Amino acid sequence: MAKPVRGLRFQPSGGSRAAQIPVGKKQRLTIERLANDGRGIAFLEGRTWFIVGALAGEEVEARVLGAHGKVVEARTERVFSASDLRRPAPCAHAGRCGGCSVQHLPHNEQLALKQRMLAEQLSRVAGVEPEEWAAPLSGLEFGYRRRARVAVRWDAKAKKLEVGFRAAGSQDIVAIDECPVLVQPLQPIMSRLPAMLQRLSKPQALGHVELFSGSAIAVLLRHMAPLSAADLEILQAFCAFHEAQLWLHGEGEPQPVDPGQALGYRLEPWNLQLAYRPGDFVQVNAGVNEAMVAQALEWLAPQADERVLDLFCGLGNFALPLAQKVREVVAVEGVATMVARAAENAASNNLHNTRFFQADLSQPLSDAEWAREGFSAVLLDPPRDGAFEVVRKLASLGAKRLVYVSCNPATLARDTVELVRQGYRLKRAGILDMFPQTAHVEAMALFEAS
Repeated sequence: MAKPVRGLRFQPSGGSRAAQIPVGKKQRLTIERLANDGRGIAFLEGRTWFIVGALAGEEVEARVLGAHGKVVEARTERVFSASDLRRPAPCAHAGRCGGCSVQHLPHNEQLALKQRMLAEQLSRVAGVEPEEWAAPLSGLEFGYRRRARVAVRWDAKAKKLEVGFRAAGSQDIVAIDECPVLVQPLQPIMSRLPAMLQRLSKPQALGHVELFSGSAIAVLLRHMAPLSAADLEILQAFCAFHEAQLWLHGEGEPQPVDPGQALGYRLEPWNLQLAYRPGDFVQVNAGVNEAMVAQALEWLAPQADERVLDLFCGLGNFALPLAQKVREVVAVEGVATMVARAAENAASNNLHNTRFFQADLSQPLSDAEWAREGFSAVLLDPPRDGAFEVVRKLASLGAKRLVYVSCNPATLARDTVELVRQGYRLKRAGILDMFPQTAHVEAMALFEAS
């Protein structure tokens, strides 16, 4: 019998594992090109680096935010050799705040980057190019954001309240006293908010703050414990000074302190007023939103005798302007409270040719009662994961024209494959610059049946 061999050491099947790069390490890098999200890409010792705040051709010093496998995420700390495209960042918090990742690029270059991202996705995933590229739909470069969530956290170790926005690549909070992308009515509230919150007696019970500007200005405070009478008085005085509504979010749904107060926004070209509550989805860029609705109506070309379907209708942002032009609008949304809100908005604007339904739009369209009569045209505005199950059945509804509003070019391209398979042609496409200073891309596409 052979004597057993002891003490052998076996190499793992993948070879030796490379040492991980520690967070905080600084590295000098040359940027090869830009990624689809606007980050610079560099290659070093078999790893791919994605660097916030870097441009193609630059030599930079980057600080590691995180690493996994052969991918390293970092942010630019210093630029040794700058691109001709680089501009000074307009915001003092650039590079630390995670909100605006491409403000070192001139606005026209931001638009070009987003256009390339959309074109690349449509070409690579769907193998198509629109018959016509639309000009970018754009508005104000700064001062456009009418809604913002402000992070609030009690640091028990330092015994201080942190108020601001999340940092790039981490859960740290960057103290913010001025934000150039906020609409002007929210600027003084943002600057005075930290000092006011620090006066409250239970800072450890505070969650976050949301700011709104529409037909009224509002401040929403999320709190995890009841507020004292003194704290409520501080909050009410702050909001009164800024002529803002005060909303509180403890247990249950957000509620205004004054029950008679309501929030909303106008779609001025159509003389429409839409009510909403904190937690409802609304587009943060009012100017681009109006331009987007106008372009969608122009591309869809609805006729007075037509029946039109609006999927993922939300509060009625598209459905109500459509209802002014057609015989009937059927609007469908997955969230029951939004369906009710949209129906109330239609009624309050004296539009009685709209019908609203709740349905799970992540599932295939079944033989729903609202779908049986078919539609001349369809408009859909899905969330980031797209509308694959919905578009699989669109041809069966008889729609000859389809406008797809997308907040994710990747899922738009994926869904385009299915629409082309059903016999639709991509007639027109273009970007919507809903979030200037960020790499986030929104797009609109027009499909027509062959």
